[in-house]
Amino acid sequence: MRTDGHLLVVGGPGSGKTSVAILKAAKVSGSELAAGQNILFVSFARTSLARVEAAIEREHKMAMEEKRRLDFETYHSFFWRIVKDHGHLIGLPRRIDVLTPPAEAIALSDTRARFPGRKLTDGQIEAKRLAEERERARLAMDEGRVCFDLFATYAGDILCTSECVSRLVAEMYPVVILDEFQDINSAQWRVIRELGRRCRLMALGDPGQRIYDEIGADPGRLDQFRNVFNPVNVDLMFDNHRSCGTEIGTYGDDLLTGRIHQKIYEGVTIRYFEPYMAPATAMLVTATCAAQQRLVNRGSKDWSVAILVPTNKMTQLVSHALRLPRLGVPEMFHNAVVEMEAAILAADVIALLMQPASSPRHFAQFMDLLSHYYLGKGGDEPRHEAFNEAARLRKAYEELFVAQTNGKTIRKNSIIVNVLAVYDQVCALKLTGDPDADWRAVRSVLEGGACRRLSEVAEDARSISLFQPGTHLHQTLSHDWRNNGGYRNALEIAREAFMRQHFSTDAKPESGIIVMNMDKAKGKEFDEVIIFEGWPVRRKGLSPFNGDRIVRLNVRENINEKARQSLRVGVTRAKHHVTILTPRTDPCILLATGSIERNLKQVET
Repeated sequence: MRTDGHLLVVGGPGSGKTSVAILKAAKVSGSELAAGQNILFVSFARTSLARVEAAIEREHKMAMEEKRRLDFETYHSFFWRIVKDHGHLIGLPRRIDVLTPPAEAIALSDTRARFPGRKLTDGQIEAKRLAEERERARLAMDEGRVCFDLFATYAGDILCTSECVSRLVAEMYPVVILDEFQDINSAQWRVIRELGRRCRLMALGDPGQRIYDEIGADPGRLDQFRNVFNPVNVDLMFDNHRSCGTEIGTYGDDLLTGRIHQKIYEGVTIRYFEPYMAPATAMLVTATCAAQQRLVNRGSKDWSVAILVPTNKMTQLVSHALRLPRLGVPEMFHNAVVEMEAAILAADVIALLMQPASSPRHFAQFMDLLSHYYLGKGGDEPRHEAFNEAARLRKAYEELFVAQTNGKTIRKNSIIVNVLAVYDQVCALKLTGDPDADWRAVRSVLEGGACRRLSEVAEDARSISLFQPGTHLHQTLSHDWRNNGGYRNALEIAREAFMRQHFSTDAKPESGIIVMNMDKAKGKEFDEVIIFEGWPVRRKGLSPFNGDRIVRLNVRENINEKARQSLRVGVTRAKHHVTILTPRTDPCILLATGSIERNLKQVET
């Protein structure tokens, strides 16, 4: 609080890094800023920013004027503002747009299709990487479509080559608070080094939460900050204000070091399920109900229970299990945080189907979006089968077009027959003007129709909640209906809403039941956490398949820093209690580090 220069604050989960940063920002904004200047707080996730803003609202010591002088942005949105306003200085077109991850996946699909299969040689992997880099650069420089991964690179180019822009940013934000600093990649670090020439920087980091090594996080980043800026170092590593009264933080630290020192940790329960789908998901449902009941009994308002899993596949599996009534328990309302490429592309399909089918191009556009769904749903790791599916759909549509042009019918075994049948069912729907109800009606037809491809679209669209009443998208679609007697612009409106959501900082802290993979929980906190991993699947004549585990295949030789950090991040998101569910016959190898017999005796309640 007394330091005037650069600061590096390190601490574990709930150690108070953010709280002290808020108080520091209040002190600076109240006495050191000139007119028109603000303090910038940047983080990776919108929900992390929402949590900080909520903390500021609870901080009664801050005057309203001090709160107004704090700006919150994600790293992406901050870098994009610099690129959008000044990109022409480095050769970008005057008019540029964001190339969203789904659109990027589609744009790179031809490049990626040249490298089929998952077992590529090191040379093929490098050739693929270079080909993708060239295509991203071409899309930006020639077409003005800039993907997220290039925001930091181009922002760095601008700040490093334009003294004027660099001074302008520093004048706007003389103080910058950098959240989750340990996960900064090299391009982002280049921007921060340039900012630090004129701005006062406050970096907040936890070396035990560095889980983005595969996308450029560097274990030496904190030392680089020390070497370049010579900051005052503040160590809060032994403080814990998130899970006070429990030993959750201690357990997380012990998992990170691989030394389980105690038989029982206050606030931690490990339960072992039989390694089959039914008993595993039954235990998950009962554990979730128990957590919910504990929080209700505590009198918690806006309580949150996070179910954290190791893979995106498990996210879908858990979401499906919670939707199925069992053991007298009705469907459990929840929010599943999935990879958004598939969800957004599926939403494009449904949004178009909400539009009137009066245009002769409507079905052709529908088939384009359906093939794009397969081209882009895999994101950075597309499956070759998806490319083949998109090619089959395009070929089937061409056959249909030729047949109709010649006055003939399409062959009965064409894959487009079922697509057409479901498409006609959707077109026959009588929409009501309630966007949420109409969205659900279209999705229901796709889900229950005869086309498995459209059922897949409906499943991926389940995680989309932007159509609910009160949202900007709901209001804009309602306005479209009133003005035009139908959703004439639903696709355009939906796409604009997803873009708005990505750059918005208006997200609210999570409440209710949330399902996500452990890495996505980083920077968040919940009242209770349930960690649920996969189990060995027995295959006739083959060795058991041991996927969807916290440690790959759950074998000791695959234990690494990434797995330890991911589990520690998941455990330490909890404020009151964490429950770990793992298969009895092959429990998570990280829990067994030290003595498996001792851990198997941990309390099961």
